[in-house]
Amino acid sequence: MSKHIETTCVQGGYQPGNGEPRQIPIVQSTTFKYNTSEDMGKLFDLEASGYFYSRLQNPTCDYVAAKICELEGGAAAMLTSSGQAANFYAVFNIATCGDHVVASSSIYGGTFNLFSVTMKKMGIDFTFVSPDCTEEELNAAFKPNTKAVFGETIANPALTVLDIEKFATAAHAHGVPLIIDNTFATPVLCRPFEFGCDIVTHSTTKYMDGHGSAVGGVIVDSGNFDWTKYAEKFPGLCTPDDSYHGITYTERFGKGAYITKATAQLMRDFGSSPSPQSAFLLNLGLESLHVRMERHCENALAVAKFLKSHPMVSWVRYSGLEGDKYYELAQKYLPLGSCGVVSFGVKGGRKAAEAFMKGLKLGAIATHVADARTCCLHPASSTHRQMTDEELNAAGVGADLVRLSVGLESKEDLIADLQQALEQVK
Repeated sequence: MSKHIETTCVQGGYQPGNGEPRQIPIVQSTTFKYNTSEDMGKLFDLEASGYFYSRLQNPTCDYVAAKICELEGGAAAMLTSSGQAANFYAVFNIATCGDHVVASSSIYGGTFNLFSVTMKKMGIDFTFVSPDCTEEELNAAFKPNTKAVFGETIANPALTVLDIEKFATAAHAHGVPLIIDNTFATPVLCRPFEFGCDIVTHSTTKYMDGHGSAVGGVIVDSGNFDWTKYAEKFPGLCTPDDSYHGITYTERFGKGAYITKATAQLMRDFGSSPSPQSAFLLNLGLESLHVRMERHCENALAVAKFLKSHPMVSWVRYSGLEGDKYYELAQKYLPLGSCGVVSFGVKGGRKAAEAFMKGLKLGAIATHVADARTCCLHPASSTHRQMTDEELNAAGVGADLVRLSVGLESKEDLIADLQQALEQVK
């Protein structure tokens, strides 16, 4: 029986048997008992499914990963302790020292730093291209040692919309997978696998949780990329793993090869494992994701229209707004809505933006986004305060920029709050 995404949000991933708990059980245990060493040995040899230590896998976490996998239309998924861990694992699972990755330049700053600084120290080179680049410019970024392409459906905080099909076509022409961070869109608004993407990541801390209750991440594999076709590029998946008695992941696990390797190797060695309690809280958020995303989009569009018409606002960035640079792409990839995050500029620059922030009553000043509660941030006076106005402009985060994560409150109340805060700037 096929299910609509709304039903999957509520009931996917876990189906209780007769007399079993209706809600996903929290298996709050580090270890699992077996009757014989032989039984446990089969788990260590990857010859049997089951659990032996929660650093690698836990039933609660696997139930929730299965729900997200179903929501994205994937073949296998794995929860991580954060979105940063998910993006690191997603790339490091197939790229190692001496390899190269092509990435969009407008990705989240934390991911950009992970790639350009930390993973560069590990010997992995990254070439960053504009999300608006031509096909020729994109293809020119590839090298013989390129192992993946990375981008974001809706970039944080640039709010650029990626042309997924263009990036997927280029990736596949060069024999590598496309990895998409789908955090801001969620599978409710966009399912990147339907446009040629191969692997999806999320910071589940954002809309999937929706209430600021637990940090987390997830990786979902579509199962569609044929690793064996390019076996020389991906020896970690297509040649024997000495740390697991010579297992070749693609031969043993088929469409589950990528996630099995990420679990058996990376989670084993790096240990960025989520807690069962966090997974439980995440599932509570997922059960209402389809309802919340509709309201986030409705409120954000109303707020964006208000801001565009206000004399104290110099510009508004929201791809669901007619006239926005990414409006046409959003109609293609995000026809149900463009998430709840709006960026805009306050006339008067830094001081005017700071005055606006001080005037807010409903909008909470916080670094968080994608929350049930409206959050607001002025990067120039907080996350980017060490930069001059010239440096801010060069980074695309002007001193006038305000990032507004529109919550689930009444849109009339939110607009009234913005109105009175803007009046205090005059």
